[in-house]
Amino acid sequence: MHGMISTPPPAAQHNLATSRVVLLLLVVMTGIAPISLYMLVPALPVLATTFGSDISVAQMTVSLYMVGIALSQLIMGPLSDRFGRRPVLLGGLALMVVASVACIFAETLPQLIAARFFQALGGAAGMVVSRAIIRDIYQRDRVASMISLVVAALMIGQMVSPLTGGLIETAFGWRAIFYAITVAAIIVAVGIAFALPETRRDRAAGSGFRGDVGILIRNRAFVGYVMCQVLASQIIFTFAGGGPYIVVTQMGRTSAEYGAWFATTGFAYLVGNLLCVRFAPRHSLEKLIWFGLALQLCGSLLNLLWSFTGWNEAPAWLFGTQMIVMVGNAFVMANSAAGAISVRPEAAGTASGAMGFLQQGIGALMSQFGAYLGGHSATTLPLTAAVLAISLLCACTMIFVVPRREVMVNETLIEQAEEEESGMM
Repeated sequence: MHGMISTPPPAAQHNLATSRVVLLLLVVMTGIAPISLYMLVPALPVLATTFGSDISVAQMTVSLYMVGIALSQLIMGPLSDRFGRRPVLLGGLALMVVASVACIFAETLPQLIAARFFQALGGAAGMVVSRAIIRDIYQRDRVASMISLVVAALMIGQMVSPLTGGLIETAFGWRAIFYAITVAAIIVAVGIAFALPETRRDRAAGSGFRGDVGILIRNRAFVGYVMCQVLASQIIFTFAGGGPYIVVTQMGRTSAEYGAWFATTGFAYLVGNLLCVRFAPRHSLEKLIWFGLALQLCGSLLNLLWSFTGWNEAPAWLFGTQMIVMVGNAFVMANSAAGAISVRPEAAGTASGAMGFLQQGIGALMSQFGAYLGGHSATTLPLTAAVLAISLLCACTMIFVVPRREVMVNETLIEQAEEEESGMM
């Protein structure tokens, strides 16, 4: 048996679920890794000049950071199921603090790149464990709305983090960015140590990582929800990869103008999450996923139509229609994530980690694919066709993989079916 930690009593769970301090901690622990990623982006040209390297080498402080985020989710999720949420969070933040200090004193670009990798490896623990904590303390029908609320708050932070990083670099130099990240990580760790109790559920005798993975991958609902969530996320990566080439190269606009137009899609995603917070408590997650899929398909189909007519050669048409896609995308991602981590609540960390790893890992490839489509074509047609194809695949997972609603009446029946299934193996 893994060291068992008792599930908090119902009264304690209710107090956690209604605590604004806990909600704030969920937001900051989720956001510290991605915000730290975007804070350094404005300083990349300065890093290349300071260390006498090509900008492509300096870019590795971002690309390997994303690899660290992906690997962290695969590692930290199962660890949080085995040892508890708090130890993994505190250990991850401790690693982030040490790596951030190493970034401050880095003398060469390879040293900085390596330190950034470990910074992501530790900091991203909050991304995966926060979803598991949400599943620990909230009922299944509230998980999606809470994920959306956390993501909505995170989006605001991500929108301002490049500006914040640019201002810090301009005023105090690029090393000051890592001073700020170090202080932020310490504050978050202290908050978790004093205000966040352990939330991990009781684990059955003999359960472990291999058993959890085996049960999850044999469960149609889990596989379907994960596929739906991961495919929906690839719309963002693909469009973000090809967008700069289309706007700057094909349309002849400036990179600053592209940044402004791309911000509209982030705003639409934020709006979608806020709407999901409002509607999730009153509607099943399956209905909300279908609503999001409908918006995704309508928006991507319209963008493909504008490509044939040539209308979206102007950014207002391209990004205006993509905003419809992003509102729907928020519904799909939040609710499918909620479905995936609700299949086996005591293994929510493992489920969240696997989902995050696939999302980030495949996302790196799809971003390159989107860049290829945008950079090797004279129209928007290849990119908009790819977005529509991903939207269709996303819908197909709900049609052909996820069991129908009548099969998934409630969480008790899901757990009962899992027990019967595991008993047959």
